Amino acid sequence: MVQRLLREGYLRTPAVAQAMRTVPRHLFLPPRQQRLAYIDSPQQIGEGQTISAPHMVAMMLERLELAPGQKVLEVGGGSGYHAACVAQLVRHGGKVWSIEYVKSLAERSMANLRSAGIPDDDVVVVAGDGSLGLEDAAPFDRIFISCAAPEVPPPLLRQLKAPGILLAPVGSRQIQSLVRVIKSPEGRLTREDHGGCIFVPLRGKYGFD
Repeated sequence: MVQRLLREGYLRTPAVAQAMRTVPRHLFLPPRQQRLAYIDSPQQIGEGQTISAPHMVAMMLERLELAPGQKVLEVGGGSGYHAACVAQLVRHGGKVWSIEYVKSLAERSMANLRSAGIPDDDVVVVAGDGSLGLEDAAPFDRIFISCAAPEVPPPLLRQLKAPGILLAPVGSRQIQSLVRVIKSPEGRLTREDHGGCIFVPLRGKYGFD
């Protein structure tokens, strides 16, 4: 899988390639889906949710520009796979907070992370409305949304550190653009469009509910 993503240009940096090489993706899928874990397509994980295709995970990891020691917030934790990959890149002082709207998925995510050998100190899984962020742990060096939002939730922009990077699929329920927001040291926001994508809808106050 990693070799294919390198060959196709989705993976660009050795650190991100190594993170994806290290995390056993099949452990984050239901048993009946595990044989499909390394195919480059989204897979169902239950509760109407999916685990993103490997190429999309690679794209997001690269555009987040992650580094050791960073505090990262994930909105839409799903099965825990994306958070596990991020944890590999920010370890040695860094930490990931992963918010999942569906409580049963949040519980499954915690179990998957333990099965994959991810220390509890590296990833904290929270069940709740991710569109509100996590004020108690803010600010964050990086924030990413792993589900489609009608617009970037204002609380997340406030909880993003300056400087910092936020990544989110923004658009309709059917199709979105991968948007990167860069906050300058002075707090100025710059928005970039990184192409089309399709994610399941964000739920919560600033989602599609």
